[in-house]
Amino acid sequence: MSGWTHHLIIAPILVPLVVAALLLFFDERQRVVKAMISLASTLILVVVSLALLRIESGPNDFDGVYLLGNWAAPFGIVLVLDALSALMLLLTALLSVATLVFSLARWHAVGAHFHTMFQLLLVGLNGAFLTGDLFNLFVFFEVMLAASYGLLLHGSGPLRVKAGMHYIAVNLAAALLFLIGVSLIYGTAGTLNMADLAARIPDIEPDRRMLMEAGAGVLGIAFLIKAGMWPLCFWLPTAYSAASAPVAGIFAIMSKLGIYIILRLTMLLFGDGPSAGFGADVLLYGGIATIIFGTIGVLASQALGRLAGFSVLVSSGTLLMVLGINDGAISSGALLYLVSSTLTISAFFMLIELVERGQDAGAIVLAVTMEAYGDADEDEPEEGEGVTMPGTMAILGICFAACGILLSGLPPLSGFIAKFAMLSAMMGTGAIGVPPTATVWILVTLVILSGIAALISMTRAGIRTFWSSLEGTVPRVLVIEIVPVMFLLFLTLALTVQAGPAMQYMDTTIRTLSNPRIYIDAVRNAAVVPDYDGVSSTNTGSK
Repeated sequence: MSGWTHHLIIAPILVPLVVAALLLFFDERQRVVKAMISLASTLILVVVSLALLRIESGPNDFDGVYLLGNWAAPFGIVLVLDALSALMLLLTALLSVATLVFSLARWHAVGAHFHTMFQLLLVGLNGAFLTGDLFNLFVFFEVMLAASYGLLLHGSGPLRVKAGMHYIAVNLAAALLFLIGVSLIYGTAGTLNMADLAARIPDIEPDRRMLMEAGAGVLGIAFLIKAGMWPLCFWLPTAYSAASAPVAGIFAIMSKLGIYIILRLTMLLFGDGPSAGFGADVLLYGGIATIIFGTIGVLASQALGRLAGFSVLVSSGTLLMVLGINDGAISSGALLYLVSSTLTISAFFMLIELVERGQDAGAIVLAVTMEAYGDADEDEPEEGEGVTMPGTMAILGICFAACGILLSGLPPLSGFIAKFAMLSAMMGTGAIGVPPTATVWILVTLVILSGIAALISMTRAGIRTFWSSLEGTVPRVLVIEIVPVMFLLFLTLALTVQAGPAMQYMDTTIRTLSNPRIYIDAVRNAAVVPDYDGVSSTNTGSK
């Protein structure tokens, strides 16, 4: 990576930041202009993310290190692009386009500064994926949270305000834990640059290492809150189901941010040395507990919004469990599962609003009550001729069925391929025992049961929504609303068709993460750019 392409690394942060500031100069009555500028920004992010992914997947050495201010690490701010961060950038960009287009139907106009907050959310997400030090991770984390507070409350309403207050309180506590953990790590290691920290950890004295690990544990709690690990997850289903559809759709990537950071720091800081395997048991058993809690929630949910919220917990629990196992073959399938589940849940959140638009809330409650108490009128005479399903309901039904197949992990879509890759690795890898141990059988059983629970819940919800005997109105769905849902589902189909190349990319990503020395050497050896006279602007770190 050289020349102008090297500056693409900062573009995912710089573009939405500039656009967010620019949008403040437009009056709220100029919503069309603001929407077009915001949409252009997200499309640029898709192009940039594709270019970065293409660069990282090419036959080149790891050189995606960007020195802000032209100061060498660990003294300056560093952005690091590798295969994992490039993947997360592209996933975020694709979700942002789909959710933003969906919001243009009506949601962007129900409150002030929607597009500014949306762009700032992208700044925080992209910055967190790219940053190479913990302090700037905290900065981007706070930018993301501040924007998410406004987006969650966007549209007002008592339920949204109540859920938003809980969300703000929980995440402020997480931010405080983040700051405490970072302070403890800096006090013991003397650095917050991730590469420099990974190089120094093996040489820390045993008594100071305990304090450093305590700081890492506090830091991990902050990320586990965001990832939604049990028992830190009670806020998530309510908050996500209360948010507007496009906001909940983009929030689907926020829980995966916690997974990303835990994966990054676990592999980089605690992959080798005296602290190897730190926190693995917590992730393993916490992930198991999260899957169980999420599965129960999925089965118990009557409202589609809460079903989607608990599906986020099942997804997070599965990924946390895999991180606790810490096996490369399983982790490759988990990365594919991360992408597939994020696309599916985001599409499902937006689809829920379209499906529920044609339903009467009182009729839904009545249907559930009649079914539970056996009071349904089974003697009602059937009509002689069938009723043709309207085209809108047919399209919504197909999308709903696709979401059900993906969430439950049924063939042939990408959800099945990802789960099959994880389960086959669990059953066959030598890292956790051949033949499979009792623990492996428990893990495999939980993954399968969570899929069965999703299938039961989605089937039940689908019958009530599309085959209910209670009459409902056909929802008025705009093309600009259904196209983003179909776009995200089409991406899962493309992921299915290109499962071979996708798995190869995931395998390469995990192999790179498993060798922290590649990351450490790339950051510590990154050279500053010389001045016009051939002399470096700073002598520190120049080659």
